[in-house]
Amino acid sequence: MTQLARKLRLTDYFSLGWGTMVGVGWLVVMDDWLLRGGPLGSVLGFAIGGILLLPIGYVYGKWVMAMPDAAGEVAYTAKVFPQPVPFFTGWMMILAYFIVCPWEAVALGRIAGYVFPALNSIELYRVAGKPVYLPHLVIGLTLTALVTVVNYHGIRLSATFQNWTTFGTLALFVVFVSIGVTHGSLANFPPLFTHTPFVSILLVLQIVPYFMTGFESVTKAAEEANPEFRAQAFSRAIFAAIAVGAVFYVIVIAVVGFVAPWHALTGEPFMTAIAFEHAVGSRWIVSIILSAALLSLFKVFNGNFIAASRLLFAMARRGLVDARLASVHPRNQTPSASVVSVGLATASCMFLGSAILVPISEVGSVACAIGWFAVCAAYLRMRPRIAERLIAIVGAAVGLAMVLMKFAPVVPGSFSRWEWLALVLWILVGVSIGRKPKLRADC
Repeated sequence: MTQLARKLRLTDYFSLGWGTMVGVGWLVVMDDWLLRGGPLGSVLGFAIGGILLLPIGYVYGKWVMAMPDAAGEVAYTAKVFPQPVPFFTGWMMILAYFIVCPWEAVALGRIAGYVFPALNSIELYRVAGKPVYLPHLVIGLTLTALVTVVNYHGIRLSATFQNWTTFGTLALFVVFVSIGVTHGSLANFPPLFTHTPFVSILLVLQIVPYFMTGFESVTKAAEEANPEFRAQAFSRAIFAAIAVGAVFYVIVIAVVGFVAPWHALTGEPFMTAIAFEHAVGSRWIVSIILSAALLSLFKVFNGNFIAASRLLFAMARRGLVDARLASVHPRNQTPSASVVSVGLATASCMFLGSAILVPISEVGSVACAIGWFAVCAAYLRMRPRIAERLIAIVGAAVGLAMVLMKFAPVVPGSFSRWEWLALVLWILVGVSIGRKPKLRADC
């Protein structure tokens, strides 16, 4: 049986983890973040969220060192739970990764329309009152095709693409933040919270899982590590992705609140760029921010595409979904059938347009939190040492709390009927295509 190519190094895994995590939410939906919590509420929400994810990252690091399997959560939960649990966990994580792909493809169309207003034309139809433009569709579908082709032709090509876009994004981020902090005023921050401090932080914490999902994508590419790669480096890549991701979000939110009176700009498209333009008084700063956003969009699309296709491939290999999705290209050594399937599904979802952006954030948060909870619970069942057990308990509690925050109707910001509908439909699709597991030849 053809194996996946083994070519990834520590830098590649950091680029995958951080690159999969940080997309263009800081540009596209910054107004939603600030309306949820205000500058201080949003900063605290992401900072607390990042700290709470460290125990979960620790557990993932332990699992991947012991089981470098592309199945990730499926493999870990299968060690201690009956078959329905690993399938459901894996299916939720596929949702968490996959739905980011059409999100980014749609976001690219919106960014292009902002730069070139003429692209906001040829309206085809509306979804939830929001127009779907033909040029936006063409641009998003082109990006989807590009990412699909890159991933089809090899993990080394995909990793190189990921590295350039990741470190390019970080470099441009340093440039525009450094310029931004020389302008603005502390007087722009109020109101610090949009609700009471507790509710403001809570509303932001609810979306942190979606915008911090990605560090665990390291585990999905574990089988593609270079033969000289040390297993302990998986944990380093995971922790670095969480830390750098949290710091990135905290800084960009704080700087946006600092450079301009944010509350007056929440109705503007791409308020992050608008805030910097108001502060600097020139359009060139917007070009830097949009360049960073485009690089970030490419890398997060590519990273989530890698994670979704590898997890789908690994579930097929275990007989949990159609076995044809487990095929490996004999020359490229990539999970070609899964790559093409994720590409086609992404292209199909793009036709829902920009109406999917915020609801996807909500459903994606729950999907990955379910996976995090299951992984920590599975680690507890392995009866680790007391210190590790306590860390796993904290991780499981964090994952469960993030799920309950969206499921419990009494909690502000819990699921609406549309988000429940999307989640239920995904579960029903999983039930309809799920299969009884088969023994793998390499088990």
